[in-house]
Amino acid sequence: MPGTSAGPGPRPGRRDRPAAGTLLDRRGLLGRAAAATLGAVGAGLLAAGPGRAALPEVDMEALIKAAQIDPRRVDTAITAGSRDSVLLVERALRDRGLLAATYVDGHFGTSTVAAYAAHQRSLGYSGLDATGLPGLTSLRALGDQRFTVVPPLSPGGVLDFRGARVNSRTRAMLLEAERLLGRQLAISQGSYSTSDPTSAGTHDGGGALDLAVDGMSGTYRTTVVRHLRRVGFAAWLRTPAQGDWPYHIHAVALADTDQSAPAQHQAGDYYLGLNGLANRGPDDGPVVSPVLTWEEYQRS
Repeated sequence: MPGTSAGPGPRPGRRDRPAAGTLLDRRGLLGRAAAATLGAVGAGLLAAGPGRAALPEVDMEALIKAAQIDPRRVDTAITAGSRDSVLLVERALRDRGLLAATYVDGHFGTSTVAAYAAHQRSLGYSGLDATGLPGLTSLRALGDQRFTVVPPLSPGGVLDFRGARVNSRTRAMLLEAERLLGRQLAISQGSYSTSDPTSAGTHDGGGALDLAVDGMSGTYRTTVVRHLRRVGFAAWLRTPAQGDWPYHIHAVALADTDQSAPAQHQAGDYYLGLNGLANRGPDDGPVVSPVLTWEEYQRS
């Protein structure tokens, strides 16, 4: 649904994310941001070698934003700040015979999505791990000897939280929204959940949550949506008039690289000022500007 029940365990098979024990989750005294920066610098230096120029960098945050927004556009506009990174990825896909040269244009549209999904399948991924949304592992594989990836994005590990399945990035985002609100929210459906047919696949992957609003006034429901948006969720109050579901808040974590394709579409529509529903109507939630991802919120 936009929904009702927590789903089964995480999907089996390989995931397009870094393995545990890498620089991303080691040496806590450095902190995650410092470790990621040092890892990126080190990778560039190693790739360059003596007397060789450092490889160009793909800005993963900008790339993921473009991969969510551009396929939902009605034109071929380029997402601000993403052009150079998208071009590096598109050229690599072209050189692997996966993308026609005509689509190497800096716009991460549906042809680039399809080509990137083919790249993911070539690495052994399938299903939700091959939707065409770049993950860190597949992106580094594509960029081998061509580009480095900075800053690295990962949804983190999958865990049980308040009776629902979520990844650690989504949990951190929810906890921060609750800190701002000064109250705990009830999860009615988590991520990695395929049990509710009214979800249309939105909850199949990571970053998706439904939150109960029982006992909340209309004004407070809007306040909850606003705080979720502040920390990096695309969030809306869903009503019975919109579909076969009770009142609840539906939220999708922007830039979660474990999202299902329907969740990716909702994230892109949110950036474009739409409501995340099949009718692609105007956004009916509180305006929060600028729209920030979790990482951008942490830096702001």
